[in-house]
Amino acid sequence: MTDVSNATASPTESVRDALTRIRGCTHPGVWITVIDEAEALRRAERVEARLASGEDLPLAGLTMAVKDNIDAAGFPTTAGHPAWRRDAAGSATAVQRCEDAGAIDVGKTNLDQFATGLVGTRSPYGVCPNPVDPAYVGGGSSSGSAAAVALGLVDFAFSTDTAGSGRVPAALTGIVGVKATYDSINMDGVVPASASFDCLGVLARSVALADRVRLVMTDPHAPAGAPVLDRLRGASIAVPPADFLRDVVDAPTHTDFRAAVQRVHERGASVVEVDLGVLFEAGRLLYGGAFVSERYDAFGEFLEQHEDGADPTVFAIVTAARDTPAHALARDWARLRALRRAAAPIWARYDAVLLPTVATTFTLQEVAADPVGTNARLGELVTFCNLLDCAAVSVPSGARPNGLPLGVTFYGPASSDAQQARFAADFTGEPAPEAVDPAATIDLVVVGAHLEGQPLNWQLTELGARKLVATETAPSYRMVRLATEPPKPGLIRTAIPGDGAALAVEVWSMSATALGRFMTRVAAPLAIGRVELADGTWKLGFVCEGYAAEGAPDITAAGGWVNHLRAGDQGRA
Repeated sequence: MTDVSNATASPTESVRDALTRIRGCTHPGVWITVIDEAEALRRAERVEARLASGEDLPLAGLTMAVKDNIDAAGFPTTAGHPAWRRDAAGSATAVQRCEDAGAIDVGKTNLDQFATGLVGTRSPYGVCPNPVDPAYVGGGSSSGSAAAVALGLVDFAFSTDTAGSGRVPAALTGIVGVKATYDSINMDGVVPASASFDCLGVLARSVALADRVRLVMTDPHAPAGAPVLDRLRGASIAVPPADFLRDVVDAPTHTDFRAAVQRVHERGASVVEVDLGVLFEAGRLLYGGAFVSERYDAFGEFLEQHEDGADPTVFAIVTAARDTPAHALARDWARLRALRRAAAPIWARYDAVLLPTVATTFTLQEVAADPVGTNARLGELVTFCNLLDCAAVSVPSGARPNGLPLGVTFYGPASSDAQQARFAADFTGEPAPEAVDPAATIDLVVVGAHLEGQPLNWQLTELGARKLVATETAPSYRMVRLATEPPKPGLIRTAIPGDGAALAVEVWSMSATALGRFMTRVAAPLAIGRVELADGTWKLGFVCEGYAAEGAPDITAAGGWVNHLRAGDQGRA
C-alpha cells in the first residue's frame, strides 16, 4: 500500500495530475462538487510561494477531498440534500488546519445523506458503489471520500465517523481509515449528525499519511497519549472469542481474521481471547435507543419541510425519532455510563482490541431490498467506538475470494491514537508513523498573573516556555478583576466586534506536551480558548466564562492587568 502522492512533484503538478485523474474517472457517485481548475492552480501557486518563503508545510501540495457535510472555503455544503445547499463562509477548523499545512482541496464528496448510513447508497447525488466491484456497496456514510482515495484521485480525504462512517468504507474499499479520539478535533463547520458522538477522521492509502493528517487536524490542547510501544512486539491484544466471531461474521471474514490474529502473534504480540460483549452492547445504543433523537434535533425538522429531496430511509429513521421522550434519553445516558465503567478494565489491561472492521458485505440489490437490516449488519462491530471514547485505525487485511477487500481495526482508549497507528503500521508492514515533533511549539496569550514578573509566571518558565512578544488584543474585549488569590483578571470577548478595548497581553511559546500539562492547572472561571490579537491573528490564550463578570469590577479602562495594578497601587499580583 503506497500513497498516490508524488513526493518530487510541485503543488501545481500535483493538482494538475489530480484533476486529470478526476476527469478521466468514470466511477459514479464520487463527487458532489469539483474545484474549478483555475482556482485549484491559484491555490497551488500560493502553496508554492509559501514554500519558497521558507515555511514548513507538513502537507505541502497534497490533494485532499472533503466530505460534503464539512465546510470548505469556495465550495457549497449540501450534507447530501440539495435544499440544504449553502455557501460556506470559510473552511471548517480542521479543514483550515490542513489548508494551512499546505494541502489543497480539489472537491466535495458524496455521502449518505446527513451522514446517516453505512452503505453509500442513500444520496440524491447518486449511489457510490465499490471501486473494486460496482455490484457491491462501497460503504458509507463517507462513500465518496473513500472512493476518491481508493481510486487514486486524491492523496487523502476527510471522513466523519459517528457510528463507523469512516472505518466501514475504508475496509470495504481497501484503504486506511483513522477515527480520531472523540473531541480531539474541533467540529466547528461540520454539519452535526449526533452531536454527542460526532467525530472526524482521515482516509488515506497508508497509515503514515493518515496519521500525519490526523496530527495536523488535532486541537493543540487535546491530550496526546505518547505511544508506549513502537511496534506490536510486547503488546497485549484482546480479540473476541472464536465462537462469538463464528456466529457474527461471514466465512471469508472469519478466515481472514484468524490469519490477522496469527500475523499479530508473529509480530510478537500476546493475543488473548476476551469477552467483549460490553462493547457491542454499548454500540447498540447508538441506533437502537434514544440517541437517534439527536439526529432529529440536528436536521429532523428540515427533512420534514424538504421531504422531496430526502432519502426515504434517512427520512424514516430520523423523523421516527421526533417523539422520543426525555426520560428515554436519560435512561440511555445512565446505561451508557454504566457500560463505560464496565468496559474500563479492558482498556486498562490490554494495549488494543483487534476486530474485523465489518462482519460482511452486501450487493447493491441486497441493500435495496433491506436497507435498514443490511446497514445494521455493517455497523455491528463498529458503532461502540465513540460511545466508549475510543481511538481506532482500520487497515486492509486481505481479500474475499471474489477480490473484495477485507479489513481489521485496532481500537484503544481515548488519546491512544498514536499507539494504535503504530500497531496498524506494523500490521501492514509499514515503518512506524512519524512521532509528534517534540521541538514543535504552540503560542499562548497570557493576560494576568502569568505575565512576566507576576506571581504565577513560574508556572510557564518551569515548563520551558519563553516569551515571544508583548502586544495587544483586538479592540473587542473587556477585562474584569476576579476575586481570586492571587488576584487575576478575566478577559471576556464582547458580543459586538469593536465594542471593547485593545488590552495589553503577552504571547508565550511552549511545547505541546508542556501546554497540556499547564492546562491542568487552569481553574474555572478561567479557561484556554481563542483570543484575537491586534494584528487579526487568533491564538490560544486565557479567556474567562461570562458568568464571572457579574458583580466583578470592570477594569477595561486601565488597558491591561499590570496597568490596573499600578493605577490602583495593588502591588504586583
